[in-house]
Amino acid sequence: MVDKISRQARSANMRAIRSKGTKPEMAVRRMIHKMGYRYRLHRRDLPGRPDLVFPARRKVIFINGCFWHQHPAAECKIRRTPKSNLDYWEAKLEGNVVRDRENWSALENAGWKVLVIWECEVKEDAKLGSRIKRFLA
Repeated sequence: MVDKISRQARSANMRAIRSKGTKPEMAVRRMIHKMGYRYRLHRRDLPGRPDLVFPARRKVIFINGCFWHQHPAAECKIRRTPKSNLDYWEAKLEGNVVRDRENWSALENAGWKVLVIWECEVKEDAKLGSRIKRFLA
C-alpha cells in the first residue's frame, strides 16, 4: 500500500515526534513529584537513557509509547501496525522492542530495578499511582 500523504509531509510529521517531554511522561512526572519523590531525568550513562532515575534506590522508570515500543498487551488500543511501507515499519518497530529488552536486561544485570509504564496506562491514575508507590517503596 502506498502512503496517503506526500514524502515531505510524512517527514515533517516524523520530525515533530519527540522522545522527551511527551504528554504521558509529563503526567507521570507530575504524579511522582506530588507523591514526594525526586528523580533525575534521562541519564545518559545508563542503558536506554531511562525517563526517570532514582539513583539512591537504584530504580528506573521508562514511559513507553504503545506504538513506538509495541505494547504487547492485547487490550491496548493505541498499538497498531502501519498499513503502508510494511517492510520498513516491521523492521523498525521490532528493532525498538529488541533494543528495549537489551537495555532492561543490562540495567537489571547492573543491579537496577526497572518499571515500564505504557502510554495507555497513564490514564488510570489510581491504579498507576499505587503501582508506582509499590515499585518505589
